[in-house]
This record gives sequence, C-alpha cells and structure tokens, in this order.
Amino acid sequence: MFVFVLSKDGNPLMPTKPAKARKLLQAGKAKVVRNTPFTIKLLFGSSGYTQPVIAGMDTGSKVVGCAAIANGKVLYQSEIYLRENVSKKMQER
Repeated sequence: MFVFVLSKDGNPLMPTKPAKARKLLQAGKAKVVRNTPFTIKLLFGSSGYTQPVIAGMDTGSKVVGCAAIANGKVLYQSEIYLRENVSKKMQER
C-alpha cells in the first residue's frame, strides 16, 4: 500500500510508503489533502521528478481489471464489475 503525494504546486508525484508519509506529517512538512485515497501535499519545494508508470487493463466479459505499475511495484489496482442485466432491463422497458 502506498500514499499518494502532491507537490507544493498540486502536481502529482510518485507515491511513498506510509512510514515516510507519517514522518513528513509529524515534522510539519506535509498536510493531508484527502482521506480516500489517502493523499498528502508537500509544504516545501521538490524537484518534481517522476518515474515512468505503466497502466494495464484486462477486459473481460464480467470483470475489468486495472493496474498501474512502476519499477515492478504495483501502485494502484482495482476490479470493476460490469452490469449483466442491461439487456433484460431494455426488454422490460
């Protein structure tokens, strides 16, 4: 699990580990912007360096999988369950 990070200007940076985010918050160098997903904003200037991120999608008939990977680590993953009753609803209509 990672904590999402925004720069001082509000631009997205690479996610960090919860322990590092906790230290930044305790030192007053960051503030919480959002709880879900947990996101912090830095209160000091940073270089703004980001690494390339690969986005992957696995489409299926009932479930669609999404993932974002950087340096072999999963930054984000989710599953989306598609509706299966659309044709039945259209017939009833």
